[in-house]
Amino acid sequence: MTMDLLDKLPGMTDDDLGNLISNAERLAQTGTPKQQHAAQTMLPAIHAEAVRRRDSRPAKRGTQGRRKATVSAQGV
Repeated sequence: MTMDLLDKLPGMTDDDLGNLISNAERLAQTGTPKQQHAAQTMLPAIHAEAVRRRDSRPAKRGTQGRRKATVSAQGV
């Protein structure tokens, strides 16, 4: 089961991956012993996929404080 899920990581949406991280972290802490073991086994791969996606996104461009051109009222 865990390998099937890990194989699906690259095809998951970012929202699905975020939900999986939340659920795995929760189960690693409060699940049954079997759930805790499975979650702890999968978390490194899940986090690695999240980091891979974060690092592959283009850097956000900072907004530069552009000023609007002003029209002078000379000669009026």
